Amino acid sequence: MSQERSTLKFPKISLYGLVLAGGKSTRMKKDKSLLEYHGKKQVLYCFDLLGQFCDQVFISNRKEQSRLAAYRNLPQIHDVFVDIGPLGGILSAMIRHPEAAWLVLACDLPFVRESTIKTLIRKRNFSKMATAYRSTYEPNLPEPLCAIYEMKALFQLLQFLAQGIQCPRAILLRSDTHLVTQGLGVSLDNVNSPQEYREALSLIKHKPTRK
Repeated sequence: MSQERSTLKFPKISLYGLVLAGGKSTRMKKDKSLLEYHGKKQVLYCFDLLGQFCDQVFISNRKEQSRLAAYRNLPQIHDVFVDIGPLGGILSAMIRHPEAAWLVLACDLPFVRESTIKTLIRKRNFSKMATAYRSTYEPNLPEPLCAIYEMKALFQLLQFLAQGIQCPRAILLRSDTHLVTQGLGVSLDNVNSPQEYREALSLIKHKPTRK
């Protein structure tokens, strides 16, 4: 019996990638997913990046964005839960494909590189609800928009939504989340305004992100 038990193999859980691109970019005053930092639209950069590590990759966006040229050939999941921010995109994807875990990446994180994603996957804790980086600025806080959400997170996310909690960071703080310490650098700094965009372009140009 022990020999039989030792040969059992658990089914592989697919890891899907989700690029969060449905924000209204109010402060930027233009669609952040269409900005360019690395010689291509940021939505495509994120899509290609996750494609190196995930079984499938989808773009989370609003239905009206699907008409844009940058999106036409990309697999998309339109928000079913609207006006609740990034949580709406994450829930919409998990409901569409509940058979997978999800690696979520926001499109306004231009400094994320291959090593950022590779480290997150390598340090993933399957027994937790999610695996996320610690904030560089406040180490007790998780970074929810470059994180892995396990299959079992769906039910818990819906429970939090029913309680009126819509902030992904607040949810991870209240959940069984595995936190990974970031290395040196600004890999998870986000960009929300024209001034921050110019600064990010300058930084990337003079100090290109390494893989």
